[in-house]
Amino acid sequence: MPQIIKAITQIIILFLISLCTNQIADYFNLRIPGTVLGIIVVFFLLETKLIRLEWIETGANWLVSNIMLFLIPSAVGVIQYKTMLSENGLSLIAVIVISSVVVMVFTGLFAQNIQSNKEKEKNT
Repeated sequence: MPQIIKAITQIIILFLISLCTNQIADYFNLRIPGTVLGIIVVFFLLETKLIRLEWIETGANWLVSNIMLFLIPSAVGVIQYKTMLSENGLSLIAVIVISSVVVMVFTGLFAQNIQSNKEKEKNT
């Protein structure tokens, strides 16, 4: 299967999982966002080997590599809240910086863990 078709198919699979978990979160009035629930579901499916990493890896890598394109509308939408930004700007900046650092650190640790697990599997 050509790489582009494979990636599109994988993105559709991830989108459908996200769509389903959003509907589940809405239907059951869960306090957890559907997107977070989707990540948990994908993790569970991968860990239980119900889906293989190869089935979603190319599409997921493309989504992660282009994540900034998906965040631009959110950043532009913040401009509508000028009064909130002027009143609480420093607090918001602190929260953004701290949470970004935490996410980067844990993402790096998680990626290193995955890489070392892949290397261990290759050696065994």
